[in-house]
Amino acid sequence: MSPLALISVSDKKNIISFSKSLVEKFGYQIISSGGTAKYLKEANIPVLKVSDFTNAPEILEGRVKTLHPKIHGGILAKRSNKKHIDDLKNNNIEPIDLVVVNLYPFQKKIAENCSWEEGIENIDIGGPTMIRSAAKNHKDVSVLINCNQYDEFIDKLSEGKLSSHYKASLALKAFEHTATYDAAISNWICKEKTLDQNYYLESLPLIKTLRYGENPHQKAKWYGRSKLGWNSAIKLHGKELSYNNLLDLESALATVIEFGYENSDKSLLLPNAAVILKHNNPCGAAIADKLSIAFQKALACDTTSAFGGIVAFNKEIDLETAKLLSNIFIECVVGPSFSREALGLLTNKKNLRLLELSPDCINLKGSSSIKSIRGGILIQDNDGPNNNNKDEWEIVTDKHPTEKESEDLYFAWQICKHVKSNAIVIAKNRQTIGIGAGQMNRVGAAKLALKAAKNLSKCAVLASDGFFPFADTIEIAKDYGITSIIQPGGSIRDTESIDMCNSNGISMIFTKRRHFLH
Repeated sequence: MSPLALISVSDKKNIISFSKSLVEKFGYQIISSGGTAKYLKEANIPVLKVSDFTNAPEILEGRVKTLHPKIHGGILAKRSNKKHIDDLKNNNIEPIDLVVVNLYPFQKKIAENCSWEEGIENIDIGGPTMIRSAAKNHKDVSVLINCNQYDEFIDKLSEGKLSSHYKASLALKAFEHTATYDAAISNWICKEKTLDQNYYLESLPLIKTLRYGENPHQKAKWYGRSKLGWNSAIKLHGKELSYNNLLDLESALATVIEFGYENSDKSLLLPNAAVILKHNNPCGAAIADKLSIAFQKALACDTTSAFGGIVAFNKEIDLETAKLLSNIFIECVVGPSFSREALGLLTNKKNLRLLELSPDCINLKGSSSIKSIRGGILIQDNDGPNNNNKDEWEIVTDKHPTEKESEDLYFAWQICKHVKSNAIVIAKNRQTIGIGAGQMNRVGAAKLALKAAKNLSKCAVLASDGFFPFADTIEIAKDYGITSIIQPGGSIRDTESIDMCNSNGISMIFTKRRHFLH
């Protein structure tokens, strides 16, 4: 008896050459339905239509074609089980040895903003059922869901009997395929009908296995979407990205896009912003009239920590900025683009990673962050640039900030939200001059930031990601010459902080919104 292959594919790439090999080299008989059967017949490949194989017509406008005992009995029957074999004989069912199916292009259809009715009609039913049946019975049946698998399958057949390990790997890919498909449907329905999901469903393909995780003894893999975020960044030069590189790049980008991110036609009027990041915390940030000056000012905040850090820009990296970058050791540079001259200079640094990330690949709206905990995950909205509503702010002191102080306060507030809590940022002339990050108490973070700023803190401003539980932080800030403060407010002792500011001629703004970052 000739082996049977059931072929039903929406993506017909390479299916002609594959089917010819099955028939001519290995004697397969092909069963097919609908458009695939017609496509193969036009290529002079012998095909038996599913409706002829089952003696049952396609009904409901093609919704029911392969949902038949002769199809699923032939796929699911265990060849080593006598009762199964007897059932096949008694019901005149032939065993099916190979299932080649890929599904209606549901994801592609909904990406085109199709109607609800079109989306529903592009939900494949028979395809996933056949794939799952074959994958379940993978000991006896091979299942292919992607045209990229065809050549390997033919090679394996040429070698002789297919190994159980290979068949199990095909089954795994099959179940991953249907899981991805179902997740896309579930997420689409949730979005279209604004429903709450009882289960978090996400299917992200493996991008690559990384050399290691945070430390060499930790294994790590990178999963993600192909056309969004860091997987879509163009690596123009340098070594492969590491686990830590990716984490730091994400933090650096999140910080720099506070100031906007240049589009391809450079039509947006944006300030020139530079952010230097080390171990997931900004160690320097600035905006200026020129990108090179913004970088110099950011670097001046903490030249020691910048060594081996990540640098992010919100505009094209020019030659003048590249010359400054080439003078220090850094791991990665990312921006919307590089000028030809800048790229020519920076590629002389062998190991420096240069990444070009298009603004089209940055999801600025509706994005979320995911963190794992033992036994689960936590999901929240990202604390993005849209969470800087100045209309909510309130000046709570007798003294009001000057225009210059207001500019610096807003700048410091934008940076502070990207510094790990407890966080204090000291800024002057739209430049960080001292940063206190990740401390167990707020006054400790303030001491670190103010000591780093040194005498530059005179007439500077201070931003705090959370409210002051006591007035001690303000008292220390006063001793360093801080003239204006921005913080969320909301402490039961807010009055003490306000009184301390008033008695020392310091202006203070309550934003009424905190920015903890863990």
